[in-house]
Amino acid sequence: MKTRIVSIFALAAVLTSCDINKTESGEMPEVDVEVEAESGDLPEYDVDWMDVDVSTTTKMVEVPKLVVVMEEEEVEVPVIDFDMPGEKAERTLTVETEISGNDMNLEIQQVRATRNKLYVIATLEDSDMDLEGKTVRKQDQVMINAPQLDVEYVIVGERPERIFNDNNRYFTTMADLDEDIANAKVIYED
Repeated sequence: MKTRIVSIFALAAVLTSCDINKTESGEMPEVDVEVEAESGDLPEYDVDWMDVDVSTTTKMVEVPKLVVVMEEEEVEVPVIDFDMPGEKAERTLTVETEISGNDMNLEIQQVRATRNKLYVIATLEDSDMDLEGKTVRKQDQVMINAPQLDVEYVIVGERPERIFNDNNRYFTTMADLDEDIANAKVIYED
């Protein structure tokens, strides 16, 4: 009895979960006692169950990007010792940039100074090696022993299209430097 009730509910669920429209009526075959039979027609049904449309749209989503983690390595770093009034402190000046596409070399070429500001000038040059879709962070650094001064980081070369690179000022060539940078005294040159 339970099986029959479950079967009836299952049949009712299947029949009510879709839209069925009879498109042609059926006819039972006629049977002659002489065992002659005419073929019959089974009924045909058009079943409309569910329409599914698949499309695409453009949305802004967060996508993980690979950034290579910097590892510490022992290297020689230039140390600049200032001979000027005021309390000196040793600190590291680091210029950084993120690149993708072709690998690039980043090297500090000069440190220039005015009375209250330092300009760390680095060059960014293409190395013609494909990064194969990866993003890397390049850096170079110099140590100074000087009173506290404001520092501005300048990179001579084409600015890579990364948000991180907004921390630096970019110039195409050394000849394009602003007048205040161009007139600052060169205190270190590689």
